[in-house]
Amino acid sequence: MVTRKKTYDDFYNPNICPVRHVLNGVGDKWTILIVTGLLEGEKRFSDLNRNIPDISKRMLTQTLRRLERDGYVSRRVTPTVPARADYRLTELGESLCAMLEPLAHWALEHRTEVAKARALYDSRDT
Repeated sequence: MVTRKKTYDDFYNPNICPVRHVLNGVGDKWTILIVTGLLEGEKRFSDLNRNIPDISKRMLTQTLRRLERDGYVSRRVTPTVPARADYRLTELGESLCAMLEPLAHWALEHRTEVAKARALYDSRDT
């Protein structure tokens, strides 16, 4: 049996790369802020919106729907007037947060270096 050498497309083709599909769903800032905010436990939509003041209600809704669709978050609706929606992490969401924790620690350790690099870059005449 002859095996062929793996090509660029085998790893990076957006139509077949499983890593790319997952990272597209969890790599944005809103997802990270929402799932880490849910680490404390179940929260109402309004609590999440208050805790992330620079996210619009529309973006919060879209991101929560995507997180629910991907299995990271579960939603419980209480039939009141107005309707109440509570969100919590699923086991899959908790496992995602476990992977984000080292990144958060790295960011805290290196934020000064990153800020200096940005300032240096921004001060250059380009």
